[in-house]
Amino acid sequence: MTGPRRRRSAPTSPRQGRPVVPPPPHPSGARPPQLPADQVPKHVAIVMDGNGRWANQQGLSRIEGHKMGEASLLDVVAGAVEIGVTHVSAYAFSTENWRRSPEEVKFLMGFNRDVIRRRRDVMDSWGVRVRWAGRRPRLWRSVISELETAEEMTRENTVCTLTMCVNYGGRAEIADAARALAQDVAAGVVNPDRIDERTFARYLDEPDMPDVDLFWRSSGEQRTSGFLPWQSTYAEMVFSDVLWPDVDRRALWAAIETYATRNRRYGGAADAPDPTDEQAAGE
Repeated sequence: MTGPRRRRSAPTSPRQGRPVVPPPPHPSGARPPQLPADQVPKHVAIVMDGNGRWANQQGLSRIEGHKMGEASLLDVVAGAVEIGVTHVSAYAFSTENWRRSPEEVKFLMGFNRDVIRRRRDVMDSWGVRVRWAGRRPRLWRSVISELETAEEMTRENTVCTLTMCVNYGGRAEIADAARALAQDVAAGVVNPDRIDERTFARYLDEPDMPDVDLFWRSSGEQRTSGFLPWQSTYAEMVFSDVLWPDVDRRALWAAIETYATRNRRYGGAADAPDPTDEQAAGE
């Protein structure tokens, strides 16, 4: 059973002999920290915040801040590939961003479209699969076309999956999934007595998206802004003070090092060992 919002199929074969080119190293020569594989998050969700504040500090328009953020995203994806992150989800345009000025909305629509067009070839060469999560209504047809072209071009890549969340909202995703599930219940496709979390998850935008391990936000703000609430239930939260245009892969690696220090219990707990028990065991 699959929900009606499922638009795309997952990759089923390797890149048909096309070589994967590793991302270029960081200009500083910095290399990713050496961490055990189990301390590297598999899925990093990113709220790319601070473009407007960065622009204001430079005496520039907010639009100039968004332009500078493009290079940051590309470098962060390069850093994710280098350290072994297999999924990156980027909050590119939320359902609430329509409230911004018409000029900024118009720019962001065209900018998201053009970023995908400009960067899809290099993403493809790195073995990155590009996907899209979000609502179709109100989204420019040209934006949808570029996203779907990138999805098709990169669908067999397996190094890392970059999900561009464009016209996305967490509550909207859950509401849309609930509506689609209710329709299937009414049609007799789904038995309501057998609905569980796994059933519901099949109706989300990307049913095969793994849970978020690291939820990372730049600019110092400490809120999730409705980004991937279902998938981030047990995510570790890391908030960096750096504004997004000043971010590069080193900021991602620093967030991952913080993540690596966390003790993830998923609701479980264990008592600290009793030293008297250890002493008795040694007698």
